[in-house]
Amino acid sequence: MKKKQKIQGVIVPMVTPFTAEGKVDTRAARKIANHLVEGGATPFLQGTTGEGLSIPNEERLNFAEAVVDECSGSSPVIAAISHHAFGDSVMLARRFLEMGVEAVAAHLPTFYPMSDKQVISYYEKLADALDGPLILYNIPQTVGRSIPLDAVDKLSRHPNIIGIKDSENDIDRLENAIDLRSGRDDFVHLVGCAALSAHGVAKGSDGIVPSAGNIVPDLYMALYEAALKGDMERANRLQEETNEVGQLYQEGRNLPDSLAALKVIMNHFGFCQRHVLPPLTACIDKEVEQIVSRILFNKHLQVLTQ
Repeated sequence: MKKKQKIQGVIVPMVTPFTAEGKVDTRAARKIANHLVEGGATPFLQGTTGEGLSIPNEERLNFAEAVVDECSGSSPVIAAISHHAFGDSVMLARRFLEMGVEAVAAHLPTFYPMSDKQVISYYEKLADALDGPLILYNIPQTVGRSIPLDAVDKLSRHPNIIGIKDSENDIDRLENAIDLRSGRDDFVHLVGCAALSAHGVAKGSDGIVPSAGNIVPDLYMALYEAALKGDMERANRLQEETNEVGQLYQEGRNLPDSLAALKVIMNHFGFCQRHVLPPLTACIDKEVEQIVSRILFNKHLQVLTQ
């Protein structure tokens, strides 16, 4: 019988800070991790926001080790193991779990189109190879396909598969996915689309995974708690406010460009440098000036400058 899962709340897909040489800046990583934990959030490493697939394995291990050490005794840490090479995903998972990572997460490899049967087979083989908890990671906007809910249901019965982070921007799917695991405490649902955070928690989701939580984890924690208590007036107001924060780097940009813009904001508040890894490109100076000028008019970010 699968055991009850405790992963819940605000789980922030943490940005990965880099040096000019493309190495992980572990000092900055510790600073960001502390910022998240102080805001009530759990760090989620090396996902899409963290440029995980662009980071060499050795650097991924160094990064995770630093954050797990920094968060020891104060917060669990989740880390993505997504990789094109199955063996590397298994290696990363085993090493992360040995370090003390609470759970690992993986989206599907993206190079080959996969049938529904192959999706199930991939995750079953990955889970079979691990001696620890695995979270399914559904993000069709980068992978190119969705994990079907009937596949999620089947996979949720595997003893090592403990939940799903679902970043699909689809309210019907969100509600159906939550209904799918209704009454169960051995499989968690995490809302990966930040704009659906309040709605998802109100419907029964266990947690939210917002990239703007890198900036304002405390606001998302307040949103989560309000929705959990059924105070939807407050939760919806906080949803609008956090959406405004997200728009500072997302509005008018595709996903890769928005990640570079997020680094600009994190740099402005002294958390890390603006460097990103290829294939991403850093914002040009003119764009940096535009982003910073918009920051000054957002009342929720004024606290960070004090």
